Amino acid sequence: MHTSIVLFTSDLRLHDHPPLRAALDGARQIVPLFVRDPAVDAAGFAAPHRLAFLADCLHDLDTGLRERGGRLVLRTGEPVEEVCRTAARTGADEVHLAADVSAYAQRREERLRKALEAEGVRLHVHDTVSTAIAPGAVLPAGSDHFAVFTPYHRHWSRTPLRNPLAAPRTVRVPDGVESEPLPAHTGKWGGETAGRARFAAWLRGGIAAYEDRHDDLAGDATSKLSPHLHFGTLSPVELVHRARTVDGPGPEAFVRQLAWRDFHRQVLAARPHAAHTDYRAKHDRWRTEDDAREDVEAWKAGRTGYPIVDAAMRQLLHEGWMHNRGRLLTASFLTKTLYVDWRVGAAHFLELLVDGDVANNQLNWQWMAGTGTDSRPNRVLNPVTQAKRYDPDGAYVRRWVPELAALEAPSVHEPWKLRGLDRLAAGDYPDPIVDLSDGLARFKRARGLD
Repeated sequence: MHTSIVLFTSDLRLHDHPPLRAALDGARQIVPLFVRDPAVDAAGFAAPHRLAFLADCLHDLDTGLRERGGRLVLRTGEPVEEVCRTAARTGADEVHLAADVSAYAQRREERLRKALEAEGVRLHVHDTVSTAIAPGAVLPAGSDHFAVFTPYHRHWSRTPLRNPLAAPRTVRVPDGVESEPLPAHTGKWGGETAGRARFAAWLRGGIAAYEDRHDDLAGDATSKLSPHLHFGTLSPVELVHRARTVDGPGPEAFVRQLAWRDFHRQVLAARPHAAHTDYRAKHDRWRTEDDAREDVEAWKAGRTGYPIVDAAMRQLLHEGWMHNRGRLLTASFLTKTLYVDWRVGAAHFLELLVDGDVANNQLNWQWMAGTGTDSRPNRVLNPVTQAKRYDPDGAYVRRWVPELAALEAPSVHEPWKLRGLDRLAAGDYPDPIVDLSDGLARFKRARGLD
């Protein structure tokens, strides 16, 4: 009886899943396999919030498979070895896998292909599982990727999408396939079921106002779908299709964010080293974490003395998530004001973010550091100006910095200017660790802009 393996990675869903559909179309039985890779945890990706989200995703995927007559098979170990071992035990002659873009994923795919071919097993790698448009599907003349978003977005928007696939009705898994117990889960985060419910609610009640409200820090009016996209409980293809059924600038702005996500993936697919090295070197002599330990620790703890920066960093510590405007502000402050190496900030974010994603995280950090794809690499976001613009009433700051809860805007954004009893209202909130003008001058000198 013909058997195929579907190796789930960051595509933990049943709806619109090309590898799963292809396996079911070509085999009587399939092995839905997920391999917990110790190397991924050892590399610093075992963030508590992320592990909790993963556990919920695996349970939800297993539940969905059992409702269709199947089940999820879980293994822990080196992925290539575990897949080959499973293929040998089940007599599988095909393995289906979603394409990925990181250097680690590309090496894993190549090793898996060679190992399976040696055993007479075919590997099928499927595009547009974690992206709406595959990396390399749209290319500029004479290059292997777009280095600037605007022309990429223009081509991306004109490229036809494949049609979303329905979830399977029946899944048959061979008898006797051993599986480890699924990790304990809380049900707090959900999985595909929760992701689809959140997206449906977003289409009904949030997406229309997205263009006007997506930078409103206190309003918290973003979709919060990024963890579901990271773990693949939602399909980017389906999200674009369904968002485009709603008229207005809100859906257009939301789809543009999905295009940004694809843009970063096509950059990383072509330049995997950009996860760790400057995409466009400016010959910066960055301060390292050792060089700027006190400043970095204050930044991580949300004790910089700049309320909007501290509010965002405390949200990250508490929730494992941060508003996108907050990510831009905190990254600009670390790299442009404190002049600390962007890799320090990127690593800290990956340690905590539930949606920690190599392509989005590293390349957005490079964008803010001025070493990435930004066409204005020397831009600096002033935290006070940004706070007054995107948190005008100070509600976001007061939510996350309780020391300042008694202050009203605009004082809540500049508590160091208070005197006497008004200053006492700020409690033990620290003074700024750096003067903004001094930080800007240091950055300009380092970049040769003074």
